[in-house]
Amino acid sequence: MLTVDGLRAHLLASRLAGEIGTSREVSLRRYRLFAARDPRVLIGIDPEAPWGQRELLALMVRRCGVSADPRYTAGPDVIDPERTLAALDAFAERIGSVARRGAPVLLGTGHPHRLLGFYGRLADALSAAGCEVLTPAQGRCVDILTRFGLRTHRVDYVRGVGLVREPGSGRPGREPGAHCHSPLPVRVALAAAAEAGGPLPELVIGDHGWVCGAGQLGFEAIGLADTDDPALFVGEAQGAVSVAVPVDDGMPSGHYLPLARYVLNRACLSQ
Repeated sequence: MLTVDGLRAHLLASRLAGEIGTSREVSLRRYRLFAARDPRVLIGIDPEAPWGQRELLALMVRRCGVSADPRYTAGPDVIDPERTLAALDAFAERIGSVARRGAPVLLGTGHPHRLLGFYGRLADALSAAGCEVLTPAQGRCVDILTRFGLRTHRVDYVRGVGLVREPGSGRPGREPGAHCHSPLPVRVALAAAAEAGGPLPELVIGDHGWVCGAGQLGFEAIGLADTDDPALFVGEAQGAVSVAVPVDDGMPSGHYLPLARYVLNRACLSQ
């Protein structure tokens, strides 16, 4: 069983917390874009307050433990591992609650090449506990604005975890899905579930637009977020997101499996 001390050591050794791989300049640039209401950075959240750059930095100091010094503009960003541990405990509490009720859940990720294994472990455990792991809108197309222009993607599920694929992807040997921040896939999935007469998820688990898009629509949503993803933490501050776990989301996929074991143990769902 992974102890709190053991997980703290893993977070620091793997750079999921402590000094992380995300750079300060990338995070600050995305705070500026969020303050300018760039939809690519809002990823489904509708800001209720001014949320200027100063307010966003103060929020990220509180939620993630990044440097509060506005003069620190270049170099590695930082996440306080104690904040990660506390958020993982809250994340596990929500997982345990939905599992005890056997309620339907929806999982989705915009980082399938990094986080599919983490969410897949959760999906397996929730299914074993009697929760219906929903897979609405399988195969449906969605047009997403990318840095290369408008691209058509299709919604797919792997191990019960939603993701999007670009046309022609999904062949053997390819990474499972595309990197995506958009809230459109979860909106399409939730609309498809409603059109089919339900069930609708009592909890949405994931990252990026899957969490923000669902939370903004009134679904309980929890997920992981890096320091350059202020939308989830703004959503948490506004009550649209129940739990946002600060963690570097760009590390090798195996680094996240101890987090899954820890969450499932805390939720009394260890397999």
